[in-house]
Amino acid sequence: MTGSASHDWGWVSEDYGRYRDLYPEAFYEKLTELGLCVKGQQVLDLGTGTRGPWNIAKYGAGFVGANPSEGQIAVARKLTEAAGLSIPYMAASAETAAFEDDYFDVVTACQCFVYFDKPRALPNIYRMLKSGGRLAVLFFAWLPGESEIAGQSEALVRRYNPAWAGGGITRFHLEEPAWAPPLFETKHRVAFTLNVPFTRESWHGRMLACRETGAFLPHDKLEAFTKEHRALLERIAPESFTIPHYASMLILQVTK
Repeated sequence: MTGSASHDWGWVSEDYGRYRDLYPEAFYEKLTELGLCVKGQQVLDLGTGTRGPWNIAKYGAGFVGANPSEGQIAVARKLTEAAGLSIPYMAASAETAAFEDDYFDVVTACQCFVYFDKPRALPNIYRMLKSGGRLAVLFFAWLPGESEIAGQSEALVRRYNPAWAGGGITRFHLEEPAWAPPLFETKHRVAFTLNVPFTRESWHGRMLACRETGAFLPHDKLEAFTKEHRALLERIAPESFTIPHYASMLILQVTK
């Protein structure tokens, strides 16, 4: 990314790999309790981050990761190799992923489904899933109203980027999706809260890996944000703390 006002996940991929793509073990365990991403299954992780597939690979499924950002893919490959695993990755979106028909048992999409062009993505996902295959739409976000640290950090992000449309997440009821039929039917709707541990450094890194900071702000503003956010954490945060996060899992099954 240059100083232009555009989002570029490639620019923030290193911070993303270190600080953002770190879901608690309980998040993955809940997914496997629902019968997903387990031994004998082939899984496609759309919008794959830098750690997701190899963090859950220990449960036995075969994974493929796809993300349209070459930068994200490069960091994912590096971290996967460092973990001693072999997981294929490809630069592709949910709309363009070109795997063969009826190949995957599960398709996962974590923190990225909102960006999909549903009229194009859903038929493509349907095509790649086997009969009885499932799509897992996953969400995981901090609760700023339940943490002073998260709330003040979020307010600072908004001051540097007033156009930020995200943030302000609260607990919500997971609705039956109107967009699912006729290709998919709902199997599970699950929501729960997890307290995620951070240090000042890892929380600062997490804020840098936000869509509206590291992937958006020009260099001068990002440097100013970094200085101010570190000073904020020195004032309000102990060295170690937890931040409450809200998780949801919408599990859909293909109708073929």
